Amino acid sequence: MNSNNDGNEKEIFFKEEVFKIIGAAMTVTNELGSGFLEAVYQEALEIEFSSCGIPFESQKKLIIHYKDPPLTKEYMADFLCFDKIVVEIKAIKRVTEIEEAQLLNYLKATQSPLGVLINFGNPRLEWKRYVNTEK
Repeated sequence: MNSNNDGNEKEIFFKEEVFKIIGAAMTVTNELGSGFLEAVYQEALEIEFSSCGIPFESQKKLIIHYKDPPLTKEYMADFLCFDKIVVEIKAIKRVTEIEEAQLLNYLKATQSPLGVLINFGNPRLEWKRYVNTEK
């Protein structure tokens, strides 16, 4: 969510937190490069988040509610950082609408305000932020 600050400058939603998350991902990319399985980046990012002081939960179970009771089917987000940012990682050639929809569903399920999709599948780190507009 971007909002005008004083007419010239735009305020970025959770700017500092996302900056730290992406910095950690860049460190992992610089160290490992591309070509590994997602699980390798998951573990490396856990180590990097810890060393950077980023609070996170790994493999966070996301409970889905329908009407009132929770459903037995659960989603599993790669990370929940700062108790509010869903981080989903991939190690694929190209991010498609499928991966984007997955993250958007996670945001909807958790009512988290922000998500970050990170792709380690190319030599240059790819990432994109998503704002939950359905809160």
